Amino acid sequence: MNFGNQKKFEQKLISKINTYFTSFVIFRINQNKETMIKERLISLDVFRGITVLFMVIVNNPGNWSAIYKPLAHAEWNGCTPADLVFPFFIFAMGAAVPFAMPTKIWDSNVLNKIIVRSLRIFCLGLFFNFFSKIELFGWEGIPLLLCRLAITGLVAYALMGNFSLKVKTWLVVVIFGVLIGLAYSGIKTFSDVRIPGVLQRIGIVYFFTALLYLKTTQKTQLLTAILLLLGYWGLMALVPVPGIGPANFIVNTNLAAWLDNTVLTGHLWVYTVTWDPEGILSTLPTIASAISGLLVGQLLNSPMLSMKIIKRMTETGTILIILGLLWNMMFPLNKNLWSSSYVLYTSGIAMLTLAFLYYVIDVAHYKKWAKLFLIWGVNPMIVFFFSGIVSKILHAVEIKNPEIADKQITIQDYFYSHCIVPYFSEPKSASVTFAIANVVMWSLILYILYKKNIIVKV
Repeated sequence: MNFGNQKKFEQKLISKINTYFTSFVIFRINQNKETMIKERLISLDVFRGITVLFMVIVNNPGNWSAIYKPLAHAEWNGCTPADLVFPFFIFAMGAAVPFAMPTKIWDSNVLNKIIVRSLRIFCLGLFFNFFSKIELFGWEGIPLLLCRLAITGLVAYALMGNFSLKVKTWLVVVIFGVLIGLAYSGIKTFSDVRIPGVLQRIGIVYFFTALLYLKTTQKTQLLTAILLLLGYWGLMALVPVPGIGPANFIVNTNLAAWLDNTVLTGHLWVYTVTWDPEGILSTLPTIASAISGLLVGQLLNSPMLSMKIIKRMTETGTILIILGLLWNMMFPLNKNLWSSSYVLYTSGIAMLTLAFLYYVIDVAHYKKWAKLFLIWGVNPMIVFFFSGIVSKILHAVEIKNPEIADKQITIQDYFYSHCIVPYFSEPKSASVTFAIANVVMWSLILYILYKKNIIVKV
C-alpha cells in the first residue's frame, strides 16, 4: 500500500470511529433522558408542592382564634381540607418510592440506605422538639437564641448534608443516641420533650414502605394494607382499654391513647398531654396510607397507556372514597386516630387529585401554571423542618411594645398586629394573610434554590 492510499485509509477509519462514537454518545444521552423522565414525574412533584404549600397556610395563621373553617383541623371526628395535608404527603411519599428505586435491588447496602434515610427524617423531627429546650451557660434572650440557631445549623447540615453513606450512618446514629439519651437522662429540661411528631412518623412509615416495595409483590402490598386497616379497626373497636373499660373511639380513653400514655409517659404533645396525634398505634394505618401511594406509584411507573392509568386511578379513588364514607358509620373519620375510614377516604381523594394533575401536566402538557408548586414539591424537607424553626424564632424574639410601656411583644405579634391587622376588618382575613405572607417568603427562598439547582434530599 502506497503512502497516499494509507493516508486515505486512516482518514476513513478515523471518520468511522468518530461516527460510531457520536452515535454512542447520542444514544446514551437519549437513554439518560428517558431514565430521568422515569425517575421524576412532574405531576407528583406538583402534587407534593401543593400539599406542602397548603401545610404552611394551615400551620401559620396570624391568630389561631380567627381561622376559616377549611383551614382548621376537625376537633375530633370529621375531615376538613386541613386534615388532608398529612395523608396527602404520606401518599406522595409512597408514590415516589418506585421512582426513587426503579430497579428492585436488595442487599445490605440498600438496607443501610433505607435505615439511614428513615433515621435522618426521624431525627430532624425529634431535634425540632428539642429546639426550645436547649439551654447553655445560663444564657437568655438573643445570645441563647443564637446558640440554638448555631446548633440547629450543625444538626441540619449533619442530617441533610450529602456525605458518603458511612459518614451519614455515623452522624445519624450519634445524633439519634444523643437526643434519645437526653430525653431519658433525667435532666429536668428534657424530661418532657416530645418524642413523636410529624417527621418522626414520616421516617418510620418510609422505612416500612420501602421494605415492602423491595421485598414483596403488589398483591402482597395490597393485602398488607387491608390487614393493617382491618387489624387496627379490630384493636380499636374490640379490645378493652386496660384500667378504663370497653373499647371506644373517644378522646383520652381509647386504646391508642392508653398505649401512648403507657409507653411515652411525659414525652407526648404538650397540648394533649396523655396521648399523641402522631402516636404509636395510629402509625400502623398510616403505613396503609403510604401503601396506597406506593401502588399508585408503581402504576404510574408501568408501561400501561396513560389514559388507562388515569381511568384506573379515577375508578379506584372513587371506590375508596365511597368505602371510607361507609366505614365512617362504624369507625368515624378521624385524623388524630388515623382511623381506617380516614385512610380510605383521604387516599381516594389523593388518588383523584393526582390523576387529574397527571392528565393535565404529564399527558396534556399544560405545565406553565404549575411552576410555583413545582419549586415547592422538589424541596419539601427544607420547608417541613425550617418553617417550624422560623415560627419558633418569631415567637421567641421580643421587642419593646410601642403601645404599652414597659411591655414586650414578639416579632410575630408585632408584624401581625401592626402590619396586617390594620388593613382588614375581618379577623379571619387578616389571619390568613399572615399565612400567605409566609408562603410568599418561602416561595422566594425555594425559587432561589430551584434556580441554583439545589435539591436537598435527606
